[in-house]
Amino acid sequence: MNRRDRLIDGLNLKVMAGAEIGPLDHPIVTKDQGDIFYVDHAPTESLREKFARDPNVNVAKIAHVDAVWGTRTLQECLGSAARLDYVIASHVIEHVPDLLTWLQEIRAVLKPDGEVRLAVPDRRFSFDYLRQESRLCDVLDAFLRRARAPLPLAILDHIANTRVVDVVKAWAGEIAESDLEPLSWKRGELSYDLLVGPARDALENGAYHDVHSWIFTPYSFAGLLAELAALGLHDFACARFFDTQVNQNEFFVWLRVCNDPAAVMDSWRHMRDNVRTTSVSPLRRNVMGAPARLKLILRRFLRRQDHN
Repeated sequence: MNRRDRLIDGLNLKVMAGAEIGPLDHPIVTKDQGDIFYVDHAPTESLREKFARDPNVNVAKIAHVDAVWGTRTLQECLGSAARLDYVIASHVIEHVPDLLTWLQEIRAVLKPDGEVRLAVPDRRFSFDYLRQESRLCDVLDAFLRRARAPLPLAILDHIANTRVVDVVKAWAGEIAESDLEPLSWKRGELSYDLLVGPARDALENGAYHDVHSWIFTPYSFAGLLAELAALGLHDFACARFFDTQVNQNEFFVWLRVCNDPAAVMDSWRHMRDNVRTTSVSPLRRNVMGAPARLKLILRRFLRRQDHN
């Protein structure tokens, strides 16, 4: 199953109504493939200005944003009568300021059997390599604040701790943390103003600084959704998940509306129990420091292990 199929498999796009959040210049579902709304945190022109100098984004192909989801709720953006069969969000959930309200607002526009299809970056193999996974108290803090822009703590953590990470080396356990280059500043040039300035701007002016507000692995994601379900804060079951593949940096989760609290809890526990690895193993981390001959043997063993 390719990447796109992990997000749309089983969806009858021709007859279903859906929304894609943050399609940017690579929408998963195009307008000619089905009844789809494009939703983002800013209007089309603002996105084109924001990504004008980003070599990874073709601004000419940025999809026209149908609904701006910012200060208004998603229901208000789409209209009170909107009821969707599905919502797709690829590398979006980690950016949202208030994770729980985001899920609840999506739930409000879904049909009783609606689904959410997510592609989520795995901290262990991305620029969030040094950051800690998000905890229940972090989610509840943002929820109580009703955050509509990334909070200062997330901005500080992003600037201070994101690093340039080679995904293949991360999988092989060949990364020396002390050698990782900072993502947001040049080594040796971090200053108080560079670190604190954007966070202060968010605190004092409510400015929107786009960072990863939430940090996940497949294991921590399942555990966090189980904890939130135990508190009665969402009614999404894990319908299916695809663990992070070797030399990749993302996993995929399908959430389905479910009115049985026990089934919701069991589904997330099942995902958590079936995640391949909870972290990069100590064996992988120790490959880098092994003698050359032993290093070769260990790498061969790890490759066989990954294919089993």
